[in-house]
Amino acid sequence: MIYVVRRALATLFFLIVFGPVLLATNADTEQNSAPIDVMGKVINHDYFELFGGGKVYLPRMFYSGGEWYFFRNTYSAIESGEFVRGEEGGIVRADTGEPIAFDLSITSHLMYLWFSLILTFFITYLAGRKYRQGIGRDSEPKGALLNIFETLFVFIRDQIAKEFIPKEKYERFVPYLFTIFMCIAFMNLFGLLPWAAAATANLTVTATLAIITFFVTQLNGTKDHWKHVFVFPGVPKWALIILTPVEILGLFTKPFALAIRLFANMLSGKIMIVCILGLIFVFTELFGAVIGVTSGVFWVLLTVALYFLKALVALIQAYVFTLLSSVFIGMAVEEHHHDHEDSSVANAKDVALQNH
Repeated sequence: MIYVVRRALATLFFLIVFGPVLLATNADTEQNSAPIDVMGKVINHDYFELFGGGKVYLPRMFYSGGEWYFFRNTYSAIESGEFVRGEEGGIVRADTGEPIAFDLSITSHLMYLWFSLILTFFITYLAGRKYRQGIGRDSEPKGALLNIFETLFVFIRDQIAKEFIPKEKYERFVPYLFTIFMCIAFMNLFGLLPWAAAATANLTVTATLAIITFFVTQLNGTKDHWKHVFVFPGVPKWALIILTPVEILGLFTKPFALAIRLFANMLSGKIMIVCILGLIFVFTELFGAVIGVTSGVFWVLLTVALYFLKALVALIQAYVFTLLSSVFIGMAVEEHHHDHEDSSVANAKDVALQNH
């Protein structure tokens, strides 16, 4: 269990350190005249929305015009006179109109990514401490938290890692797969809160996770894996002109598919819920308060049903991302033993010739 905690902490450290670089984006805080701002509910913001409608504007930290700037929030940057709000949202330099070159500002999606990482660390730490005390190792697990942790961990280990990664290698990838599953699940579930944001509805978040899987896969790839990429065994030399570029492209299309699949599913789910619930305001504006409130009963009931479905989808998407990561890692670390196969084929040919 100590090994699991150590690997999980290493993954969390990477995400916490490099997350701001990959996540920081300029937030659009302009008011929208439509009955409900659908995209405003799913895009990244420069503020953190609280339960009840309050907002906490987050620190801005960016590089522009050859120097770094640090402000308490977006409004502080505008009040300094050096920056103004741009036409398409965000802020630009007041003197040249140049947009920010490199933004490391804290955003709403980054906050929920941090929450997911911290929650994953906290649960793993508590479970690890229980196991070090012998609870769950020398005796049966006690408490709901430890039972849920063990159920999820055993599921990731036995049904995902062990199934798709060679038996002699799967154990060292279990901590990573478990961490990724828990982080994605928490980010997806946070998105169910009406005032919260789904960090996985941000392509930069899902791309970051896919890039980590890409490096874990390639850095652990065997010689046989790279041999299949550049010199595919058992095919004519002229065929390598076609196969090698395809295999190299495949190295990048796999993580790309991981990022797009998770991003598209979570973004579409969030937009669908906001749109359906927003029909209350649309009907009120078009037909009056009576029709709006009356139809609102149906829209709310439909939204509640969709929430249950989206909660299931949130866990399924975490499972799918983890499963495919395990498949890609397993393909890279597997040994195919072509020499043994070739010799077996040669021996079979010799026997057939002797019989004839």
